[in-house]
Amino acid sequence: MACAINGFDYRRVPVADGVSLNVAVAGSGTPVVLLHGFPQTHLMWRHVAADLAADHTVICPDLRGYGASDKPAVTGPGTYAKRTMAADVVALARALGHERFALAGHDRGALVAFRAGLDHPAVISHLACLDVLPTLDMWEVMRGVGAAVGFHLYLMAQPPGLPEQMIAASADAFFGHFLDGWTREPGAIPAEVRAAYLRACREAVPSIVADYRASAGVDVEHDRLDREAGNRLRMPVMVLQQDWGAALGFDAAGLWGAWASDLRHATVTCGHFMAEEAPADIAKALRDLLTG
Repeated sequence: MACAINGFDYRRVPVADGVSLNVAVAGSGTPVVLLHGFPQTHLMWRHVAADLAADHTVICPDLRGYGASDKPAVTGPGTYAKRTMAADVVALARALGHERFALAGHDRGALVAFRAGLDHPAVISHLACLDVLPTLDMWEVMRGVGAAVGFHLYLMAQPPGLPEQMIAASADAFFGHFLDGWTREPGAIPAEVRAAYLRACREAVPSIVADYRASAGVDVEHDRLDREAGNRLRMPVMVLQQDWGAALGFDAAGLWGAWASDLRHATVTCGHFMAEEAPADIAKALRDLLTG
């Protein structure tokens, strides 16, 4: 079934006023929450989640604004702030009976995970971030013609109106551009899963844009305040990335090291969608983090 992870139970869990998340849960043992990226849903974790569920309780939500989770209208800069989305994740785990859990995120989900690690250090036992830089660092390294690879960041940073209109007018072409261009293994995202991603994104253009717009505003401010205060991630942290540093001229491990003392940083040879392109490797890396 294209819209579900086989063997997982599905439910809707209230996490904030008027906001419930669609979540898939399976397994038993110490809990691990897996957060998806763009332009995807929780389905991106289908292989890794099934692997980890052999010895962990695995929780895979759609983030607020994505997939089958609620998509609240924007009432202020905090509606889609990563701080708000991180609080959703903590509330979700607590509602499922877990006061402390490991957290892994990819792409947008990794930014939510990073914020959760800073805001809720007593709750997050281990943290894994896949193929991102923290928001503040990301904007600081994007410059010159190399920044063209992130054109969508600039488009969705614009004031409300034009980005939503442009993307909605050719949603499948827009979101499909990233699914096709960022994948090195063509078979990693089967046609039915790709169709599910496109359908989910097509139905969530305003909230997806709001998520990205927050990363050009309130999220930057939150990161800056933490940097100025010297706040750092206190838990073991693993970062897996493509070699964007070599391509764009920055030291990825050094940037992450400024945020995390207990850091494992590695580059991968697969494409951006690593949990789908190299699921066995990602599952092993997560297990090594949890047991190391």
